[in-house]
Amino acid sequence: MKKLLLITVFSILFSLNSNAQSLNFGVKAGANFSTLRGDNLDVENRTGFHIGGLLELKIADKFSIQPELLYTELGAKNSQTNLKTSYISLPIMAKYYLFQGLSVSAGPQVSFLVDDELKLPDGTLVDPDIEDFDLGLNLGLGYNFNNGIFFQARYTLGIVAVQENPDIKNGAFQLSLGYQF
Repeated sequence: MKKLLLITVFSILFSLNSNAQSLNFGVKAGANFSTLRGDNLDVENRTGFHIGGLLELKIADKFSIQPELLYTELGAKNSQTNLKTSYISLPIMAKYYLFQGLSVSAGPQVSFLVDDELKLPDGTLVDPDIEDFDLGLNLGLGYNFNNGIFFQARYTLGIVAVQENPDIKNGAFQLSLGYQF
């Protein structure tokens, strides 16, 4: 299933490339402020990071598609525990430029779990048994300067449960700084 999804995504991206007016490569990195959402959860935000690359395929003057490949750290904490999850994420953002440089964006994100650990109060690390796959919806705002530097702010709303009973879903706010070539 995962291989079929990735093959489909890359096929779409390569077909868009043939119609694109321009193609820009870029890198980005930044901070994640993540938490877990669910019933009766007593958790706080956990700060992590993300880093990776992107393509921006300009389809029209005001519209582009921006697929990304990111390594990202999420999780949550409270006074007793600290949950850290690491993912390889593939967001595919549809961007609309409101005016020169300023864009709004939205799109799906698939993520594959790389590592997960839960740190207990005595320092012991245990496996929290987080699901290997996550699906989210991104909403964002960005600004691209003429010199290639850009800023982005994005919220990722987890759609599927990353742990059952109770249903727990990811949520993260990202701030990014990047450069397009």
